[in-house]
Amino acid sequence: MLSLEPHDAVVNDFNPELANVWRIVRDRPDELLEKLVEHQANNSKEYYLDLRLTDRDGRLEEMTEVERAARFIYMIKVGFNGLWRVNSKGQNNVPYGKYKNPKIADEPTIRRVSEYLNNANVDVMTGDFAKAVEKAQTGDFVYFDPPYIPASETASFTSYSSEFGYDEQVRLRDLFKELKDRGVFVLLSNNDVPLLHELYEGIGVIETVEAHRFVAAKASSRAKVSEVLVRSWE
Repeated sequence: MLSLEPHDAVVNDFNPELANVWRIVRDRPDELLEKLVEHQANNSKEYYLDLRLTDRDGRLEEMTEVERAARFIYMIKVGFNGLWRVNSKGQNNVPYGKYKNPKIADEPTIRRVSEYLNNANVDVMTGDFAKAVEKAQTGDFVYFDPPYIPASETASFTSYSSEFGYDEQVRLRDLFKELKDRGVFVLLSNNDVPLLHELYEGIGVIETVEAHRFVAAKASSRAKVSEVLVRSWE
């Protein structure tokens, strides 16, 4: 979205911490940058692990919205492979990334995004994907980036925010078709797995693409993988 910079847009994510970042970047960039500079000055494995612990010992609930946004950005910047992952209790469990010089307080980017968000009509939401697109009209563009269908029995990305199982994938497929029938341009990304093809066969145009994965523990495992883009138009 940021590369296109539409004047009217809706951003929705089930992760409230990420949605909070969008709002703070828009409304309070100076305070956010001040806190990020503090994180950058204190960055270390011990500092990171202590900040990660705040969602276990109650300190997270006592943080301001600015502090929570800065925590999220800091942990993404220095956590292993830039990954955000939580366990079944909603607690972040990403190890420290050991980067030499991570750019934590990226002032030019934050100010540029803040300026765009303040000059555009962007609604930031947290919640159900169907609610986010209920006002979509003919000619609008909707992109869905759901938790991917696991590529194997052991792989799972649903821990990013919440459980997103088969029933939710089916509900998303039905919404894709509903939006298509309303004349909305819809694009969806997911893993290239048989279930995805079964769900969208005859409903959308399925295109296989190669993508890089950066979240594997071993660098040798971060090869190109097959993903799909499903679109509603020919």
